[in-house]
Amino acid sequence: MKNFSMRVKQLSDLATLPTYGSDFAAGADLYACMDSPSGEVIIEPGQTLLVHTGLAMEIPEGLVGLIYARSGLASKRGLAPANKVGVIDSDYRGEIMVALHNHSAIPQVVTHGERIAQMVFAPYYTADFVLSDSLDDTSRGSGGFGSTGA
Repeated sequence: MKNFSMRVKQLSDLATLPTYGSDFAAGADLYACMDSPSGEVIIEPGQTLLVHTGLAMEIPEGLVGLIYARSGLASKRGLAPANKVGVIDSDYRGEIMVALHNHSAIPQVVTHGERIAQMVFAPYYTADFVLSDSLDDTSRGSGGFGSTGA
């Protein structure tokens, strides 16, 4: 496990800094930030809403912030990021928001201070794309979806 310091800007006095739920948690919990401590939003079935965190971050160069669902929120209430995994690049300085989608059949209420997603920091590589007339052969070849079994 590797730790690093990261600068976080509080865009609202009501914003909560991310926290880790246990000593070995990979994801830091992100919290909903409403206009008031009693604030809430209702996400209807099949609807997606941007939920504010009230925070901006200075993610170090060479890392990306990946926003994932919180397993309990997704499995018990059907709320998960609409894009499945959000990508926060290291040069982004705007507010971190989570596009929460309601996969359930009933309206879901999200309240101020509720944990809405988790962010995992990971290194990444960028590629220099080079056009080529051919690619190396493999045993799979161009077999697509389902080509290696069920």
